[in-house]
Amino acid sequence: MGKVTARIKVTNWLDSEMQTMGARKEAPRMLETDALVDTGAVKFYLKKSVIQQLGLHPIGEIKTRTISNRSEARTVFSPVALEIQGRTGRFDVVEIPDSLPNIVGQIPLE
Repeated sequence: MGKVTARIKVTNWLDSEMQTMGARKEAPRMLETDALVDTGAVKFYLKKSVIQQLGLHPIGEIKTRTISNRSEARTVFSPVALEIQGRTGRFDVVEIPDSLPNIVGQIPLE
């Protein structure tokens, strides 16, 4: 079986909101990158380095279960606008280590 990847565009949602309200003059922080499309995952996961580039802020913590059936606590970050295959939605971001690929799970794919 092969893996499915997609090119994604990710924009800091708060930056966009602040720009709309006139509280930010700079363009919102945005980047394009590749992500693994994983229907076994549920949420939207970004590498720590990508989160830092976007300037996202921690907003909570969740427990996730890995493919090896381990439970791990992961930090949830402020929302982004995720564009994938011409569709855009707003999603919170779950941090993963830089050793893993960015992952788009089931909810962002709906």
